[in-house]
Amino acid sequence: MSMSLADLRGLRSAPQLDPSQRDSLKAELEPRLAACDWFTIGVMASTGAEAIEALRALEAALGWPPLEADPASPSGSAVQESAFLKGNQNTGRYLLRPENGLGQGLLITGHCPGDPGAEDTWGPLPLDLFG
Repeated sequence: MSMSLADLRGLRSAPQLDPSQRDSLKAELEPRLAACDWFTIGVMASTGAEAIEALRALEAALGWPPLEADPASPSGSAVQESAFLKGNQNTGRYLLRPENGLGQGLLITGHCPGDPGAEDTWGPLPLDLFG
């Protein structure tokens, strides 16, 4: 069964994907990311450490500079329960917080002030899609 970015809209958690679905989603996502100037990233994970690990894998895979923890953000190891990480390339920072009741996955929002039609939010994508 094929999977498109549109199929992910409205899901609470990222679905399990087979290798061809993963490749298809990445191929569909690539040109959309290339059309944007900067991104905000949401990571819903089981722990803070898992959220930071997913962020770092995403940054490495896409060649993005690593975001720094906001001074108000607890360390990843300090959040042992469900966590939400919100990253912002415009500020260069991320904020991590415990948050119950979330699903799991990556949400990427592309920003392009010069072409608002390119802007969108994609996901939830599997946490390990870029790992």
